[in-house]
Amino acid sequence: MSSGMAGGLLAGVAAAVLFGLAAVAQARAVRRDSRNAQGLAGFVTWAARNPWMLAVVGAYLVGFVLHAVAIWLLPLYLAQASVALSLPVTALASARLSELLTGWHWLGVGAVTAGLVLLAVGAGPAGDTVTGTPFAVAVLAGVVALLAAGLAVRRAGALTLGWLAGLGYAGSALAVRGVDLPLSAAIVIAALTVPAFGVVAFWLYSLALDRSLVSAASAPMITAQTFVPALAGLAWLGDGVREGWGAAIAAGLLLATAGTLLLSRDQAS
Repeated sequence: MSSGMAGGLLAGVAAAVLFGLAAVAQARAVRRDSRNAQGLAGFVTWAARNPWMLAVVGAYLVGFVLHAVAIWLLPLYLAQASVALSLPVTALASARLSELLTGWHWLGVGAVTAGLVLLAVGAGPAGDTVTGTPFAVAVLAGVVALLAAGLAVRRAGALTLGWLAGLGYAGSALAVRGVDLPLSAAIVIAALTVPAFGVVAFWLYSLALDRSLVSAASAPMITAQTFVPALAGLAWLGDGVREGWGAAIAAGLLLATAGTLLLSRDQAS
């Protein structure tokens, strides 16, 4: 593993720790006054005045910078899988909210960790930055579609909201790959969609956290956040795989996804 890849993996794991701890703090803040989480505009206004949420946003911003480093240095499937480690962190930290782990949850922690190891060993070089008008239009349309879907299903259950939040964070990760120098109109649009995706995803994730266990809301979010950019990176963005390690990459993605699903099991299961 090259020094750049090692640095990217370290940045991704550090981001995962921040995201995992922030999710528990976010759940605590939202559950104290869930009425403020319903509409996007009201949610943003409330969050800007809430010390807990401001701390959560601060942690997410630092985590985002670390995540962006991982995205630039690693194939997207590895960058996203490293961030998927936030789910075990969240599951462990959620004991502070009296959400205790079962044997299934611990099995999920092991599966996510094993999947990440396989992805790290089999990872090839990261693809190049993607710029241009088609990419910028695609990510901008994605933000609009996500917001429309979120408004339409904002009263849905945690599973649906978690998946949509994951798609938002996936869109943010993909948009990062369109940010480069020198600046152009397309690059500026791509850069602006990064926080736009993040705000909508943050709102949807808050709704999900208010309606379910932290791990149950987080599992579909992280699954979508991991799988969508991973497939896009391999199919369209030029992310590479070490020769002969394609099966290991597939197994790693499946293990990481299975682990998130196990962690989403209800405590009574």
